[in-house]
Amino acid sequence: MKKFILDFTVVENVRLNYQYVLLKLTHNKKLPPILPGQFAQVRVDGSPETFLRRPISINFVDSERNELWLLIQVVGAGTRWMSELKPGKLLNLILPLGNTFTVPDNKNARIALIGGGVGVAPMLMYGEWLHRNGFKCNFMIGARSKIDLLQLNEFNKYGEVFTTTEDGTYGEKGFITQHSRFNTPNFDYIYTCGPTPMMKAVARYAQENDIFCEASLENVMGCGIGTCLCCVTDTTEGNLTVCAEGPIFNVTKLKWQI
Repeated sequence: MKKFILDFTVVENVRLNYQYVLLKLTHNKKLPPILPGQFAQVRVDGSPETFLRRPISINFVDSERNELWLLIQVVGAGTRWMSELKPGKLLNLILPLGNTFTVPDNKNARIALIGGGVGVAPMLMYGEWLHRNGFKCNFMIGARSKIDLLQLNEFNKYGEVFTTTEDGTYGEKGFITQHSRFNTPNFDYIYTCGPTPMMKAVARYAQENDIFCEASLENVMGCGIGTCLCCVTDTTEGNLTVCAEGPIFNVTKLKWQI
């Protein structure tokens, strides 16, 4: 797909909780085609500490409003700068980057989208795409506590939502891979993004039950186009760059110790 370097205008900055903000952006022209699972490289301006762009999953595209959403987890200087942007400010993005999810070949397929932490971001856009194209899906979302569960109202628009929290303050208590929905194999397709231990547990479950499974990796990235090689991951096909050949991989190709 063609890549673009564009200045977006911040429409809204929504504080979701103590650690996450949702940036809603627009452009003065129609947004370029963007596929579920793709990401943007965001330029951080005005700081000598942040000369590299930051990779951020594209959370949602609202075609009617010509808006693009970025879910930001504040973890350092770059994401802190993003979290403080006010409406009207400009944000420079390179997009769309990376590949997309493999679409099920059966409209009756039982589909689970499993996310944890900021890994829920690409699941919203993919869930909306599946819903719009006649698929039904289950969202399975894990978090440490109730306050860490993000965008539940949005997810509920596009499928049934199941949750876990580690402290039991919302949904079932435990990790998302301990949810009762996993007691028996209920799915034909699983897609996951989040902390690596969670994705490895999901991958193990999928492989043990012969379920198609793709994981969206969140390796540290520098360039976003496969040049700097800092995001390389070991696969059955050799070392591949997550930014260019991924970020989405079939878990059977990942050389995880699972």
